[in-house]
Amino acid sequence: MLKTIMTVLALLPMMVAAQTVTSPNGNVTLTFSLTEQGQPTYEMSYKGKKVINPSHLGLALACDKHASKGMNETDLMEGFKVKDTQTSTFDETWRPVWGETATIRNHYNEMAVCLNQPTSDRDMTIRFRVYDYGMGLRYEFPQQNQLNYFVIEEEHTQFAMTGNHTAYWIPGDYDTQEYEYQITPLTGIREVIAKNRESYKNNSSTTVFSDTGVQTSLQLKTADGLYINIHEAACLDYPTMHLNLDDKNLVFESWLTPDAVGRKGFIHTPFNTPWRTILVSDDARDMLSCKLTLNLNEPCKIEDTSWIHPTKYCGVWWNMIVGTKTWSYTNDLPSVRLGQTDYKKCKPNGTHGATNEEVKRYIDFAAKNGLQEVLVEGWNEGWEDWFGHQKLDVFDFVTPYPDFDIKALNEYAHSKGVKLMMHHETSASTLNYERHMEKAFELMNKYGYDAVKTGYVGDIIPRGEYHYSQLTNNHYQRVIETAAKHHIMVNAHEATRPTGICRTWPNLVGNESARGTEYEAFGGSVPYHTVMLPFTRLQGGPMDYTPGIFETKLSEWSSNTSFVHTTLCGQLSLYLVMYSPLQMAADLPEHYEKYDDAFQFIRDVACDWDDSKYLEAEPAKYITVARKAKGTDNWFVGGKTDAEARTAVVRLDFLDKGRKYDCAIYQDGKDADYERNPKAYQIIQKTVKRGDVLKIKEARGGGFAISLMAK
Repeated sequence: MLKTIMTVLALLPMMVAAQTVTSPNGNVTLTFSLTEQGQPTYEMSYKGKKVINPSHLGLALACDKHASKGMNETDLMEGFKVKDTQTSTFDETWRPVWGETATIRNHYNEMAVCLNQPTSDRDMTIRFRVYDYGMGLRYEFPQQNQLNYFVIEEEHTQFAMTGNHTAYWIPGDYDTQEYEYQITPLTGIREVIAKNRESYKNNSSTTVFSDTGVQTSLQLKTADGLYINIHEAACLDYPTMHLNLDDKNLVFESWLTPDAVGRKGFIHTPFNTPWRTILVSDDARDMLSCKLTLNLNEPCKIEDTSWIHPTKYCGVWWNMIVGTKTWSYTNDLPSVRLGQTDYKKCKPNGTHGATNEEVKRYIDFAAKNGLQEVLVEGWNEGWEDWFGHQKLDVFDFVTPYPDFDIKALNEYAHSKGVKLMMHHETSASTLNYERHMEKAFELMNKYGYDAVKTGYVGDIIPRGEYHYSQLTNNHYQRVIETAAKHHIMVNAHEATRPTGICRTWPNLVGNESARGTEYEAFGGSVPYHTVMLPFTRLQGGPMDYTPGIFETKLSEWSSNTSFVHTTLCGQLSLYLVMYSPLQMAADLPEHYEKYDDAFQFIRDVACDWDDSKYLEAEPAKYITVARKAKGTDNWFVGGKTDAEARTAVVRLDFLDKGRKYDCAIYQDGKDADYERNPKAYQIIQKTVKRGDVLKIKEARGGGFAISLMAK
């Protein structure tokens, strides 16, 4: 009896300090407490099931000559007392400029715990926002004499798992997300990373930092059927967060991307860190439909958004990726110098893709098929030595090659009702791009470009920096905000993974930031890749995945022996499954002309929506989604599966009651298979109504697409 009393008394300090906040419907419960040492701690449950075991919070600071005088470099971890606690409720419905739905509800209960560290007289607030489907937490630092400027050595935000969950993950890397997803127990991460370390180096820029490090958005599934997703929101003026696993105790801890000298962040108060987010449900469909990341970002900061528009486009790109065309104009030059190399004296190599003739062909194709824009890569001087030399002055972004008449081509495009899409590959020289950015955007304004695809292939310059450090993240944000002043939409490739910033800056219409279609020409991606990305990479914002490859066997039209690991109908499904307001018809015009009846779906499908219904979903297995086109009564449905054939069940309960629809079903042929017979498809026309049920067979690596046009 005495032993029991002593145990209770030992736990009393934590119990006294415990404070709880629940979600509006009571499903999610968040409890905050201080340990006996004054270390902030939280835990979380869903419908009575523990999701996060007690997990510590805090930041270790670095001793730096520019930091506040007398700062203890290791002491934002413990020794805190609760100074004040404030709770509140918030409920709004906001309208995104573009998105999966016309409106988004932002409804949460909030608890802000204001902490003071008596030994240093420093204040820090930890704010929790608890939703019916998860929660976000962040650190807030008010302006104060004892903590004004400081340097982060490491952020120690923990996520203590309740078991050896199934994890869907890619390795932690400061420079790239272009990996295939692994599916293992948490305790299996170490073995896979050790086995693949050498192969990871094949990417243009990689920095794998740990034997158990993974990237967010991290998808998990528990043995008792809970789906958990860990990510971050509103990563501004801060490094990108990874997660490092203590695989003995099953505890993840935040791991920030360092700068060139190892520092994790330079802070000036007042300052709020990004949100650390946890999404949870017993239904996998909620992982795709709940907008936690967007809701934790600030409202739109662009007053006039009329110039921002969802876009379908094609472009001079796939030929270069596959290898039948080149970005460079000549083979005569081993190196070039901006403003000095005279390309008019060089012999054209005959394989340059961005020629007047080729671009006009794409413009004609876009105009004929209702595509709004044409991307042209390799139009500007400098591609002869653009990569692999850590060259500072790579491109000037304004000087075209001799065979690209920028004025005439833009005039030709506009006469056809089409715009050209600009391409700015920086070769990861952020310094060079910032020097030239204003003039580059002014050139775009002059010729009527309203969208730019940026790229950051290679190691970052300033040398030693990483793609996801605080300095480089600030560069990406500077590009977005500068582009907004020029009414230019941005589609950033090789940039940091998105964290919902597109709510605040909706001219950020797309990112790559994952392994995209281009890898289908580099050996291919596993069939489950595209039914994994919506659970992970797309949590932070849409991806420019560049779907729509119809000639999936590349050897049939090139010397490339790779093949696309889906069926033709599987490619059509991606226009629904991989949500983006920016969708590319990525294959060659002549390939689409061979399958013109299937291409009709790409002509018809929207890329902006009033409503979306996830009908079926399981990570890395399958997704079926229905979307209602913006401002219409028309619906489109897409379904995608992994390497196992299945039958999708599409219940048309979302259609308007009493109305009939012309239904076109694009589905895999009877003997379709992504390896053996990828181009077998059939198109079924019928009339349907609300309440009807469609059962559609999906081949291995296959999928389907449906258009439902209201009568």
